[in-house]
Amino acid sequence: MKRIIAFLLAAVMLFSISACSNQENTPKEPQTAAKTSLTMGYTTEPEGLDPQRTAAASTFSVTNNIYDTLVSVTSDWEIVPRLAKEWNVSENGMEITFTLRDDVYFHNGRQMTAKDVEYSFNRLKDAESPKAKDYDNIVKIETFDDYNIKFTTETLDVELLKRFAYPWTAIVPEEAADNLKTAPVGTGAFKLKEWNPQQNLTLERNDNYFGEKAKLETVKLVLIPDATSMMASFQVGDLDIIPLTGDQVTMVENNEAYQVISEPMNAVQILSINTDNEILKNEKVRQAMAMAINKDEVIEASMFGYGDKIGSHLPPTSPDYYDTNNMIEYNPEKAKELLKEAGYENGFDINMTLPKNYQLHVDAGQVIADQLGKIGINVKIEIVEWGTWLSDVYTAKKFDTTVVGHTGRLDSYAFLARYKSDSNDYISLKTGEVDQLLADALKELDESKRKEIYKQIQVILAEKLPAIYLQTPRTMLALQKDVQGMEIFPIDVYDFSTVSFAE
Repeated sequence: MKRIIAFLLAAVMLFSISACSNQENTPKEPQTAAKTSLTMGYTTEPEGLDPQRTAAASTFSVTNNIYDTLVSVTSDWEIVPRLAKEWNVSENGMEITFTLRDDVYFHNGRQMTAKDVEYSFNRLKDAESPKAKDYDNIVKIETFDDYNIKFTTETLDVELLKRFAYPWTAIVPEEAADNLKTAPVGTGAFKLKEWNPQQNLTLERNDNYFGEKAKLETVKLVLIPDATSMMASFQVGDLDIIPLTGDQVTMVENNEAYQVISEPMNAVQILSINTDNEILKNEKVRQAMAMAINKDEVIEASMFGYGDKIGSHLPPTSPDYYDTNNMIEYNPEKAKELLKEAGYENGFDINMTLPKNYQLHVDAGQVIADQLGKIGINVKIEIVEWGTWLSDVYTAKKFDTTVVGHTGRLDSYAFLARYKSDSNDYISLKTGEVDQLLADALKELDESKRKEIYKQIQVILAEKLPAIYLQTPRTMLALQKDVQGMEIFPIDVYDFSTVSFAE
């Protein structure tokens, strides 16, 4: 009996050991690693990859990842450190001193110093730079050691710091400068791996980056000029991110497989008015025109509803924006009364010149022409090539009205200065109500006081209407559902250093 019990115990122990052994040897479910290669569609080929030898937004959206600037702007318009860890502005506002990081290396392995910053800004200011004029006010650059550099201006520029955030202020090494167009060397989170012009461009992670390493190993940008083809590639999963037009939003917005991110552009769309025209110089006429325009219909027709109404010449994302939308109400009947008071009870004829290359403006103009017709203003539309628009409308000022967009900088003065009575811009407020305010804004170092000045300017523009302010269109991106960390910025850049795939 004892032998039988012993045998049974041994059998149980053997079975237990065998079962445990089999459990340990059973393969576990493999864990799916997060993707590290992202593919994005784009519509316009970069004009080279030298940030100081072009003005093309298509270049800067790429080069922002290859090069670094002294400071950056966040999606909320905040200026933050980048290559400079801190800065100091003198009491008179005409000197700014940057203290640089001491752990920054170019992609060629050489450490970056203040001498590289000095060289880069002198290169930015030379005759071959499209942005040289913007930095004429910087008259002196001094390096004190490897990590401290001072810029001195000729006249006060209260927004000087913001000028160091644009992608064309990238820091480049002198020894590589002649070949940056096709062989960029920066300090950025990514390096150029491959570029097949008119096809695709691939960035690879810079593992020697001074900041937090990018989670993506590669970013491939694929050129697909046709929006329909790009959407098809996105829907079959060949692309992770694509720029989106308003008419495409319904194709992706309610699909759980996708995300849509949308932010107002740093831009305004306006109905520009030539106030040298005898009829249009009458303020009541311009107010009547504004009252006859239903901006919601304009936004629906031109952006499929993806725009934000404006009442003056600043986008709603600007820190200095003041909402003037309710100062001129949509009221066609009151518009007719104003026309009668102005002496045009039976209406009048005007021309509207629209740029053929920009469907957004053509569509908006056609809706506006129809709306103005309902109060007796007969609008004759002429659609012209962009080059003709630039020469005839913008330069020669041979127009009555036009619809166009104005993209902006980070400082409000650059947006609003065109309205100085002596600006010689194709639109301006020739009666001069904003002249002194603009002059005051240039001298006011107190940010809150400067904001109040810009508010006053916006109110005057909304009342006097040297142009009729329509909308800020939206920038929109479609993303596959597992993409995270992509943001839209107030300048024309992408930043892939914060982008990753959800695990």
